[in-house]
Amino acid sequence: MSGTSPPLAPEVTDVPSGPPRRRPWGRLVAVGLIVLVLAAIGLRGRLPAPHEILGALGGAKYGWIALAALLQFASIESFALQQRRLLNSLGAHLTRGHVMAITLAGTALSISMPAGPAVSTAFTIREYQRGGATREASAASAIVSGLASIGGLALLYVGGGLALLAGSPDGLLNWRPLAVVVALAALTTAAILAGRRLASRPARDAARPAGNRVARTLQGLLRSGRDAWRAGAELRIADWVFALVYATVKWLTDLLCMVAVAEALHLPVGVTAMAGIYLSVQIVRQVPLTPGGVGVVETALAAGLTAAGATGVGAAAAVLVYRVLSCWILIPIGGIAAVTLRRTRDQKS
Repeated sequence: MSGTSPPLAPEVTDVPSGPPRRRPWGRLVAVGLIVLVLAAIGLRGRLPAPHEILGALGGAKYGWIALAALLQFASIESFALQQRRLLNSLGAHLTRGHVMAITLAGTALSISMPAGPAVSTAFTIREYQRGGATREASAASAIVSGLASIGGLALLYVGGGLALLAGSPDGLLNWRPLAVVVALAALTTAAILAGRRLASRPARDAARPAGNRVARTLQGLLRSGRDAWRAGAELRIADWVFALVYATVKWLTDLLCMVAVAEALHLPVGVTAMAGIYLSVQIVRQVPLTPGGVGVVETALAAGLTAAGATGVGAAAAVLVYRVLSCWILIPIGGIAAVTLRRTRDQKS
């Protein structure tokens, strides 16, 4: 790993003491209000009357809802454990609580802001550096995590496709997303193999013509990206396997969370149909039309559940409970985690 490449993210330096910063509660409240407004706009006219939804929630099995909440926590915990495993393998040793706080704060940014995934990735890399990881290890962890996430989702698609094939051979003909994800999995595998081949080559740090400022910046970014990719490619096969397993568990527990919510609200939708709805919506979810897919994901889930046999009221209630557990409640929790990270950093400085 080259030690002369420019930093991928700004280095952490001591900041001179000055007037205390304002606490970010105002911004957190503003973000929460914006998300609620977007949800209201996106769902306007598409939900049953509030008293009908409250009636459906009143007859819910709350033991199943509690199980759904635990499954959602397990999904987030799986991602945090994946990150800690990768960082440890790359030479950074962050505590479990520290990584979980970064994960929660990064998730809140991802689902609450325009271009959320990019903002979340930049925040996560910076926080890993502040925790003691090198810039290459921080970026490599993000790269490997993204590849593993695609692989984990692909495994669920393949499993769902095989289940459909076993139940009804004709059903696989309508499983169009499977082909898309298989192609993505193939591209991911090719990228991993290419990265490992790159890692086996010696680094070239020979001086190059300086060029103008833009050219130097682009060259620096390319070298930093190369070093990060080289660091990730040098991971052991076991590290990649564990990253893939954690990613698969993350997706699977999120799916089971939705299944538990459907069971709590007595929806007449089988697990196979529920998995098909969930996996289809994941493709819609990747198009960043709104922060966190607010309005888009809810509409797609409600339409899928209704088409599978659920009533409009039951589908709406299930979608609201699932989205509260998997998205909306994570915004204030992530905000609290971000404040905790800042306070801990201020106390150490």
